[in-house]
Amino acid sequence: MNSTSGRSIVRLYAWRLLRGDSSGNQTLKPVVCIATTGIVLGVAAMLLSTMVVTGFRDEITSKVTGFVANYRISSLTNSDSFEEQPITISREKLDEIRSTPGIRHVQEFSHKAALLKAGDDINGIVMKGYNRDHDKSFFKSRLKSGRLPEYNDSSYSKEVLVSEYIAKKMDLKTGDEFLVFFIQNDRKVRKVKVCGIYNSGLGEEFDQLYVFCDIGLIRRINGWKDTQCGGFEIYTDLDDDKEALYGRLYETIGMDLDLKSSRDLHPQMFQWLELQNINVVVIIGLISLVAGITLLALLLILVMEHTRSIGVLKTIGARDNTIGSVFATVGFFILLRGILIGNLIALMIAGIQHQTGLIPLDEESYYLSQVPIQFSWVSWALTNCVVLLIGLLLMKTSTRIIASIRPVRVLRFD
Repeated sequence: MNSTSGRSIVRLYAWRLLRGDSSGNQTLKPVVCIATTGIVLGVAAMLLSTMVVTGFRDEITSKVTGFVANYRISSLTNSDSFEEQPITISREKLDEIRSTPGIRHVQEFSHKAALLKAGDDINGIVMKGYNRDHDKSFFKSRLKSGRLPEYNDSSYSKEVLVSEYIAKKMDLKTGDEFLVFFIQNDRKVRKVKVCGIYNSGLGEEFDQLYVFCDIGLIRRINGWKDTQCGGFEIYTDLDDDKEALYGRLYETIGMDLDLKSSRDLHPQMFQWLELQNINVVVIIGLISLVAGITLLALLLILVMEHTRSIGVLKTIGARDNTIGSVFATVGFFILLRGILIGNLIALMIAGIQHQTGLIPLDEESYYLSQVPIQFSWVSWALTNCVVLLIGLLLMKTSTRIIASIRPVRVLRFD
């Protein structure tokens, strides 16, 4: 029989395998089902892992930058004690900073350590002052009750915004008044009023510490001029090149001021997020390995169950590569079906979680009240390509096994 006839018979046999018409069908059906299920679960788990970790990274980064901005300009002599040296930036330089490509908003701020006294309870806090030009979008979205402070340009407002954690600890609610003690050489006390309560979900690092007030109050306590402040916070566009922007800002402000990013200010938070990325890489690697072994086992079973048929095909002139392509094709379609179903399941679960928040989280531990979902085309394509590539590489194993089969040996026995 010539090679053309052999190839025709091989094609026919490939179709029979794909349609499940071979004599070993009853034995192979459970094996194919298990292999497909393993690939489906593996692909779904990998896709969900990448979407969840991407969601964690974006949500927590958004919270941190909403709280402290993307960049902060302050005095070079500042320490970590929240007792700041005042700075002044000319209107011309501020306009130059605001006009820098990628800059969305610039606002002044000041910090002041203090003691909060409500009734018989005392708690250490940091007063953070803003003026009426600050970006209110983040705290508006985090309000639990009340409203944001209304600032007064002529004097200063006595309204403050406290966190839900401090409000519960000090038994405060909207409309309550309390005393703030500023510990310095000339001890000063101010009575302020709670106008709103917020919850950023950032717990110990932020919510347990900060109370927001009018920057005029801190200026009055420190004896600063109206043009002086603790520093400037800079918000940037999300799609801007952060490294290039840092360089442009550094050149603009000069060497007499300090420029730090949110990552510099809170490195432990971003290091924790980077550890989550490492975890995903490990998870994807392990699941890919398991899915690959499952697919390899399926191909081995297919070859072993059809050893006699392979011997017949070799006898009529079929080459090892041609026969191997039959089993590789079968494995490829099983792999492709598993990938498609896995993608479908992952997207369905992700959509349900994104819309309903069905799976909750402990916000004190994870900074979020529910499992976040963030779809990324790059991560999605990369994950699918990795699975597909591993599957295709393993399919070459079936060709090597087929090459070792000798027709005389397999046809000797019926």
